Amino acid sequence: MNGGDEVGASRELPQPLDWRFSQVFGERSAGEEVQEVDIISAIEFDKSGDHLATGDRGGRVVLFERTDSKDTSGARRDLEETDYPLRHPEFRYKTEFQSHEPEFDYLKSLEIEEKINKIRWSQTANGALFLLSTNDKTIKFWKVQDKKIKKICDINTDSSRTLGNGSVASSSNSNSTNTCLPNGGLPDKVNNSLSNDFSSPPGGIPLLRLPVVTTSHETSPVARCRRVYTHAHDYHINSISNNSDGETFISADDLRINLWNLEISNQSFNIVDVKPANMEDLTEVITSAEFHPTQCNTLAYSSSKGSIRLIDLRQSALCDSHSKLFEDTETPSSRSFFTEIIASISDIKFAKEGRYILSRDYMTLKLWDINMDSGPVSTLQVHEYLRPKLCDLYENDSIFDKFECCLSGDGLRVATGSYSNLFRVFGVSPGSTETTTLEASKNPMRRQVTTPSRPSRSLSSITRAVRRGAAESPGADGNVNSFDHTNKLLHLAWHPTENSIACAAANSLYMYYA
Repeated sequence: MNGGDEVGASRELPQPLDWRFSQVFGERSAGEEVQEVDIISAIEFDKSGDHLATGDRGGRVVLFERTDSKDTSGARRDLEETDYPLRHPEFRYKTEFQSHEPEFDYLKSLEIEEKINKIRWSQTANGALFLLSTNDKTIKFWKVQDKKIKKICDINTDSSRTLGNGSVASSSNSNSTNTCLPNGGLPDKVNNSLSNDFSSPPGGIPLLRLPVVTTSHETSPVARCRRVYTHAHDYHINSISNNSDGETFISADDLRINLWNLEISNQSFNIVDVKPANMEDLTEVITSAEFHPTQCNTLAYSSSKGSIRLIDLRQSALCDSHSKLFEDTETPSSRSFFTEIIASISDIKFAKEGRYILSRDYMTLKLWDINMDSGPVSTLQVHEYLRPKLCDLYENDSIFDKFECCLSGDGLRVATGSYSNLFRVFGVSPGSTETTTLEASKNPMRRQVTTPSRPSRSLSSITRAVRRGAAESPGADGNVNSFDHTNKLLHLAWHPTENSIACAAANSLYMYYA
């Protein structure tokens, strides 16, 4: 998918990946009730892939760190990968902190829940980790750094000269107004008040060790809030994205996108405003926004009408006009009551090099080439088997679920979640027919649908393979009625350099590798 590699890729397709279970954090036992505050609401790898952050509905951020590659030199790691190409990636719990608390907006009589909507890693500096987290209204900038643990030692007097350590400790912490005699002696008045289990030798105590604070070699991660960015959004924040310049970031709500400087928390610039003069004229809202990974002047945002707009910050201060518009026009004959609802884009992601944009609406994944605005280069069916059930999904509000999407670091595959705690992985290199359905459990292949093998074909016409997955129902028995809309896998992230996926099923974090 990366530019000049397309011709070679079409001749030699990458082999389908064999996904395996790696780890699970917070696994619940059968029948255990999940607490609402423990449900994971955001997942994000950092750029190195050595750290993973999750946020939950209780406003907490939990950090995990990679352990299997920490103490391994590059040469040794390469040799190990040659001998064991499928090394087991291992993460461990690092720390957690309370990022947001529930608040109340007295002017609007509105409760602001603590749920973490998005987490984005910032550039590291001096061994410290930095990340942004946001709930509906407030964005916070966190610094997490390992601090050396300080311990108190040498708190007792010389044991060979005393009878009771307890009394010595209390006497050494006695009122500072007491006058001390040379060599540790005390006035007779104070000596008489001491308990009988302590006897001071004649001439006083020869050696009194005061408490000494020493710094040990052990470290403990400490999280500290560096900035709080607030009072800039009238509507719920749905996206935050760091700029490649390392200095600015954007935050988006339903009607506006604001540009911030990381060092300035009391001022932001409104760069996109789709709010009409009369709210009755409102036809679409902003659903997601993302900065280009390498061009600091370019960003994209999606709308509830299924369109993606690319804007250039160099054109004007207020980017009311877009530089490119990407939308997939549907034939009038196929329109229905649900057409606009299922067309709403819930998430967009740039590929690593920035040429492609992946979007997720309720029914499909779509891959867009920013150099071609005539339509998506690939459309991958995710929920086509649910089309007969749209009326029921509308009744129970499941049709409004917002599924996230992600791309592999090499750009050859994409992934997104579904119902029944399933997620799907598609190959997007030219000619690929790779489609894998996995369940978020210790046996990910348990629910996979066996599909007849299809011969790989060269992609002379992009439309021959763009609509894949329509006939593959991820139900256990192929029955459309078997899906469980209460167990939904909304959040997942792909490791930036390896074929490893982290996904959230309720309060459990599952990790897989291939």
